[in-house]
Amino acid sequence: MANKITYYSEEGLKKLRTELDHLKSVERPGISRMIADARDKGDLSENAEYDAAKEAQGMLEMKIAKLEEVLINARVIDESKMDTSKVLLLSVVKILNRKNKATMTYTLVAENEAHFKSGKLSINSPIAQALLGKKKGDIVEVLAPVGKIEFEILDVSR
Repeated sequence: MANKITYYSEEGLKKLRTELDHLKSVERPGISRMIADARDKGDLSENAEYDAAKEAQGMLEMKIAKLEEVLINARVIDESKMDTSKVLLLSVVKILNRKNKATMTYTLVAENEAHFKSGKLSINSPIAQALLGKKKGDIVEVLAPVGKIEFEILDVSR
């Protein structure tokens, strides 16, 4: 299976590395201690604490492996080489909902960096997909559960 290249901001990649470091240096030793403590309590065949610790260890190792794979395939976007005239990954886009006249500003980010409340919109979201490649002044339609919503792009920046 081919590995999927994913693109991140410098900040997003740093967060992933910090999380991996935490899992390896804090979580992994903690679970090892839990397993050792449970093992010291005797018969492992009837030791629910041991079984739970081993299961937690398996889940943690799976999470570490997945995060390592993501980091191996992660690429940092060089924002200085990006076209600022159209909407791309890491663009800051100000849009107007043409129906209710509400304006919103979003930064389009990789899926793992998305945080809607802080204005970071996943590049895979329907709104972001509609905005990609468009320019200031363009009108886009987004199919939402409530029907089609028209947005006008008011500004594109980095």
